[in-house]
Amino acid sequence: MKRPIIALLLSGLILPGMGQLYLGRRNKGIALIMAINLLLLVSLFFVMKIASPVIGAHLTGTPLTPALILQQLQPYSFWAKLLLAAFFGLWGFSLVDLFSAFKGENDVSRN
Repeated sequence: MKRPIIALLLSGLILPGMGQLYLGRRNKGIALIMAINLLLLVSLFFVMKIASPVIGAHLTGTPLTPALILQQLQPYSFWAKLLLAAFFGLWGFSLVDLFSAFKGENDVSRN
């Protein structure tokens, strides 16, 4: 496989920033990986914050109703959408950055 295809597969399917690291663009690759990991850590925090009252209700024998679960989810819906948008934005940036790097290489090699 060609290097550009491998880099795209690494960033597109494995983890954003891996393709940049594969191509030797260390600073950008490390920054993308750190940003994605930070977003995943914040997402985990929100999942635990939402799940803890639901788990507590289950452990105490309180019936779990859809209304109780929605009540726990509602205050965090905006932040969840924002985190998801940031995650996909970084992922898209990673892929667009790789495409622009490949286009730049092809333009230079043609001249």
